[in-house]
Amino acid sequence: MTDKKTMEEMQCEVDEYIQQFKEGYFSPLVQVLRLTEELGELAREVNHYYGPKAKKSSEPAKSVEEELGDVLISLIIMANSLDISLEDVFKENMDKFYHRDFYRFARKDGKVREQDD
Repeated sequence: MTDKKTMEEMQCEVDEYIQQFKEGYFSPLVQVLRLTEELGELAREVNHYYGPKAKKSSEPAKSVEEELGDVLISLIIMANSLDISLEDVFKENMDKFYHRDFYRFARKDGKVREQDD
C-alpha cells in the first residue's frame, strides 16, 4: 500500500489545515513573498551542497529535501488562495513543453525534427 497523494489531495489537505485558523489565507502579495523567502532558503542549501560556499558551523543542519518541501507547501498555499488547481496547471504546462520544446534540446533518440518520426 502506498501513501502517495495526488496534487489535488495535497491541495485539499493543506486547505483543511489552513481553514482551521481564523486568519485563513493571506493575500497573494504575502504568499509570493513567502514563496520567495522559501526559494531563497532552498538556494542557500543548494549553494552549500553543490556550490563553493561551505555552511557555517553555527548554521542549523537543513537539507535540500526539507527546503524543497517548504517551497512546495508555500506554492500549494498560494495556489489554493487563488483557487488554482496545480494538477490542471501541470497538465497545461507539460502539454506546452511537449509541443514547444520537443526538439529544442539534443534528444537521446537522435530525432531533430518532426519529419524524423
